[in-house]
Amino acid sequence: MLGLFGGKDWNVVGIIFERPDLYRVNANRGKGGQATTIRDAVKGHDRTIVWAVFDQKGGLLECQPGPGAKHVPASVVTQLTREIGTNATVREVLLPLEKGKETKLSKPLVWQGYPPKPEHRS
Repeated sequence: MLGLFGGKDWNVVGIIFERPDLYRVNANRGKGGQATTIRDAVKGHDRTIVWAVFDQKGGLLECQPGPGAKHVPASVVTQLTREIGTNATVREVLLPLEKGKETKLSKPLVWQGYPPKPEHRS
């Protein structure tokens, strides 16, 4: 989204694969060309399951699966893509960025959609 003087001021969020039962929300605020650089780095990160760009009012501008989508079931990617703008952890990370209190934050994703653990047979 273009700001008052035509510059970008984005919050870029990546849902990063840590392990099958833990993903991490990484978020960065960037302005101008730096915003595009941050977005492109998150888009291309090998463990990014889903990435999104938000404006400073919390509006979702872009959202796509990333290369890390290969680490999780397709249903997880679909659900994360659908819920990224409303997920409580994502909103919690975005709030300080939107207020300008922080430029980057990271938290474990609290989410009910993690795939079930496979059962071990003896």
